[in-house]
Amino acid sequence: MARVSTEELLARLEKGKLIPAILLLGEEPYLRDTCRAQLIEKFVPEASRAWAVSRYSAGRGETQAAVDQAQTLPMLSPQQVVFLEEAEAIEKLGEKNREEAVAQLDAYLENPAPFTVLVVEASALDQRMKLGKLLAEKTLVVEVGLGENLGERQAAAVALARAIAKEEGVEFEKGAAEDLAEFVAADLMRLKTEINKLVTFAAERKMIRRQDVSALVISEKTTTVWELADMLASRQAKKALEFLDRLLRDGEEPLPMLGAMTWMYRKLIEASEVKGAVNGWQAARALGMRPEQAELALQNARKISKGRLLSGLSALQKADDRLKRGGEDARAVMEFLLAELTAAPIETRTAAR
Repeated sequence: MARVSTEELLARLEKGKLIPAILLLGEEPYLRDTCRAQLIEKFVPEASRAWAVSRYSAGRGETQAAVDQAQTLPMLSPQQVVFLEEAEAIEKLGEKNREEAVAQLDAYLENPAPFTVLVVEASALDQRMKLGKLLAEKTLVVEVGLGENLGERQAAAVALARAIAKEEGVEFEKGAAEDLAEFVAADLMRLKTEINKLVTFAAERKMIRRQDVSALVISEKTTTVWELADMLASRQAKKALEFLDRLLRDGEEPLPMLGAMTWMYRKLIEASEVKGAVNGWQAARALGMRPEQAELALQNARKISKGRLLSGLSALQKADDRLKRGGEDARAVMEFLLAELTAAPIETRTAAR
């Protein structure tokens, strides 16, 4: 079948015709989630979604279960959507199990159920192997990645930023959308989060300016808060303070830095509550992050207790209040915050004496 973009898929869905089998191919969580949501919205009534939307994982060996469900008449709905995630895991199986899983999908795709949309998901597939060839031939392949070309990734992020802003009733000043796409390194999940923040900040002005982006969005190009997360987790106060000094010398402003740290702590708390995820790919959707960032969140969440994360959030809020009140040296506020976040527990300090 054809290979289409997410925009082309959404245009096809508007026509209302059932698509028997779809492959969502790529690693961009925002695009994948958009496709999922639109497929469910189009084909399954809201009241029936508990029964007519099913999720399975090839990584957990559930390929046959997904095929069986696809062939089963849905309850309380004329149509159903069946998701089979992590299809790339099939390629890593032993030869016998791999051949069996491919044969199961092949048999179904030869005669797909007329009441089912089967959605196979994979971050990447080897087109030289049987699975990749089968899905390329017998499904509608939808690209849910931005590709490796930096220019194309940035252009796609800029276009999406403008589209999201338009839906919110605001527009970007010339150059502002480009700045935002660069600051978030074309991370579409973070792009949407930052636009929501910028829309609130713009308020009645209905215009997001370049200076708004500079003031509120910490640049991923300059640094990543996940470097800091590791220093905080291991209580490396000296390194954290040196890191802060480098950021300030590079021109980062304390308030957006604080916002990025608060976002990081919230993601660490979410990561500590994710069940059953052992790597970034499995946690990416739940956390709304790129897989590599989700991996770092999982790793650091294991190093910091839930109580310490919650007390850290409280310290971040106090620092935010101090910065917004004004009248205090911003560097001193940030240095005090890092000292607080890296401090040893009181009982440890007492025992050391």
